Amino acid sequence: MLFKYKVVDDKGIEKSGEIDAPSKDMAISGLQRRGLIILSIEDETKSKSLLSLSFFEKVPNKDVVILSRQISTLFEAQVSALKTFTMLASNAENKLLARKLTQISDDLQAGVSISGALAKHPDVFSDFYVNMVKVGEETGKLNETFDHLANYLNRQYALTAKTKNALIYPVFVICTFFVVMSLMFVVVIPKLSAIILDSGQEPPIYTKIVIALSNFFVHYGFLVIIFLVLSGLWAWRLSATEKGKIYLDKIKLSIPAVGNLYSKLYLSRIADNMDTMLTSGIPIVRAIDITSEVVGSRVYKEVLKDVADGVKSGLSFSIAFEKHPEQIPGIMVQMVKVGEETGSLGKILKTLSDFYKREVDDAIDTLVGLIEPVMIVVLGLGVGVLLVSVLMPIYNLAGGIQ
Repeated sequence: MLFKYKVVDDKGIEKSGEIDAPSKDMAISGLQRRGLIILSIEDETKSKSLLSLSFFEKVPNKDVVILSRQISTLFEAQVSALKTFTMLASNAENKLLARKLTQISDDLQAGVSISGALAKHPDVFSDFYVNMVKVGEETGKLNETFDHLANYLNRQYALTAKTKNALIYPVFVICTFFVVMSLMFVVVIPKLSAIILDSGQEPPIYTKIVIALSNFFVHYGFLVIIFLVLSGLWAWRLSATEKGKIYLDKIKLSIPAVGNLYSKLYLSRIADNMDTMLTSGIPIVRAIDITSEVVGSRVYKEVLKDVADGVKSGLSFSIAFEKHPEQIPGIMVQMVKVGEETGSLGKILKTLSDFYKREVDDAIDTLVGLIEPVMIVVLGLGVGVLLVSVLMPIYNLAGGIQ
């Protein structure tokens, strides 16, 4: 349960914040053990669940990258964990992140480990993040761990952002194409077709088709809008189920060009995750399980779950990978096999991560380079065909009058 409190510390300074506790009495006891005088304490769990604030609030990945870098710097400067998180909470611009960091500092003051405090906030700190911090605690190299996390998250953020940004332009052009064509069919074509029909001239077959489509959109366009809305609702409902997420991910990976781009993105993420965790000393089975949760694709999640089961049953990493040729390319299997045989699996995975990152960059550049001229040509041809279909009969009519 989450409680919001107002207290006065031993210096007479009034403070406010939130604390997680099983009950109100335990929350009060926890605050009193810190030498704080309680002014008020209220249960925030019910009100927050009713308002569903967490649905609208989010901590961007960019903020987590910056946070990890700040923690690493402060730890390197020998600043205590409690003071680090307290300072960062007071300076965080994101309100949700500030509340999370306040709760973490409260847990640290109550004696909870850093990894244990972070684990209470899975919406911000992934299982991968928490396990890396846990390893850092065990090895006494927390500043290096947070530095590695910042570098890793920065790489992933940059790669994911570039992929998303590369798809924004084609989506914009496609939407523009449909808007322009809709306006042509609903506004322009009806006015021009009226001239043709009033003339009594028999229009060519392609003009009849365009006029028929225009009439359909004018009189039954609302049905198209209803269909699109229902399709969107169906896709949204489908994405809320596990089977639906797998189905949609399969569709995404099967789209020409785009599917290949996403496949390379997931392979780069798998290799990068595995390299980071194995280098930090996390067992391979645990590393595979954690990677399956953060890879970002239900298809590859299922693949990694099966690979983890295979490794548990005694198979080597490469042989377990080899059972999924559709998702795991042969070059990756062979490279992993070389890494196992030479005892340099981490180094090989780092090489694979860099390789697929370059592949993603090249695929994005190629995709954007192809889509831009193709979309412009298609848009021009579409508008041109419509105009020619109705303007040619009008031109012929004008010629006949002369």
